[in-house]
Amino acid sequence: MTTRRSLLLGAAGAVTVSGLAGTPDVALAQGAVIDITRARTNPIPIAIPDFPGVGDGQRFGRDIARVVQDNLRNSGLFRPVARQAFIQTPEAAAQTPRFQDWRVIGAQALTTGRADVQGGNLRVEFRLWDVLPETQSVGTAFTAPIGNWRRIAHLISDVIYERLLGEKGYFDTRIVYIAESGPRDRRLRRLAIMDQDGENNAFLTDGREAALTPRFHPAADRVAFMSYQSREQPRVVLFDLNTRNQQVLGNFQGMTLSPRFAPDGRSVVLSAMRGGDANIFVVDLASRRERQLTSGSALDVSPSFSPDGSQIVFNSDRGGDQQLYVMDANGGGVRRISFGRGRYATPVWSPRGDLIAFTRFGGGSFAIGVMRPDGSGERILSEGWKMEAPSFAPNGRMLVFGRETRATDARGGGYSARIYSIDIAGFNERLLPTPTDATDPTWSPLLS
Repeated sequence: MTTRRSLLLGAAGAVTVSGLAGTPDVALAQGAVIDITRARTNPIPIAIPDFPGVGDGQRFGRDIARVVQDNLRNSGLFRPVARQAFIQTPEAAAQTPRFQDWRVIGAQALTTGRADVQGGNLRVEFRLWDVLPETQSVGTAFTAPIGNWRRIAHLISDVIYERLLGEKGYFDTRIVYIAESGPRDRRLRRLAIMDQDGENNAFLTDGREAALTPRFHPAADRVAFMSYQSREQPRVVLFDLNTRNQQVLGNFQGMTLSPRFAPDGRSVVLSAMRGGDANIFVVDLASRRERQLTSGSALDVSPSFSPDGSQIVFNSDRGGDQQLYVMDANGGGVRRISFGRGRYATPVWSPRGDLIAFTRFGGGSFAIGVMRPDGSGERILSEGWKMEAPSFAPNGRMLVFGRETRATDARGGGYSARIYSIDIAGFNERLLPTPTDATDPTWSPLLS
């Protein structure tokens, strides 16, 4: 029995997971994992019937199946089979799948399950089947407070993703961002959070102090962001997602900006403005002691740790133009890695350690791209107007970023800012729904 923590607002309460008896991973042991590159060009056909139940269980079972279907389709790696093509009923399939009925409609994978309301809790049994060899890949039961039904759907989606593709999924995650509203010259900027699919949106601050550049703690229970408190210079603030308490990180001279947690969660790397220069510092969260990593008359900003904590990527104008640099975590061994046309900004290291995402701009255009940590293999994923702030999903396969549209008049009418996702191959670009304009998105680690 494994207890999965629920740490973020809108997802209170634990989700308990248990295996179902008699559910060997036969299909996977026989090599049924599909390569992600192949799935990108030829998405996996999967049938996802409603999960039957009694009373409210039937409604939750239907809604959970629809969320799973949307998650998998939106990944670009799965092709849910049209429900009108189903031959066997969900109720019958949940008892004993008739595999011929699913093969004939082209399904390679099948999900079945059942949803039951037990007091204030929801119990969902779930099974994933490999249709061709007629074997069960996995069987799992989830129990959670009723209000957590969407999280159960995300956890099921992650199980399917991992079992069929051989890598961790990213559906049981959230995105923190800046919700913007009002005229462009008087924008209200609030810290906000939502599920990775845009649901369960919640505003975390009221906008009396503008918020910028939020970043998740590795435990997903805290967010560091820039706050203009009491009309003073911006300060880095730590926001506890469980208690909603806010705490200023240190008492720096001058402006502090672009905070990001170290992989072990024990420190924050940030930039501090002193005079006309900006240098990079690491602040220990326990002692609040600061350690300066860069010095000189340059603007060194937007630092991001490698996933093993041994290196930091940042952007700097130390060479006369804004470019990307990598240094050792102690500040030594600085080397430039960007050499393309234009200026580079907002670098972030992939959780897999294999790529660095960035914003590139020049010649009136903006782009989101990736490169290897040594600067080789640069690829542009998407181009447009005012694109910035990429952030990786925890499996390193997807990115979110912000994009603005051009203002249509001198007063800023027509201005809009939205969040998009795209995979690291440059395919499957999608708009993520938000109730207001949205900027500065950052993806959380997996919550479980």
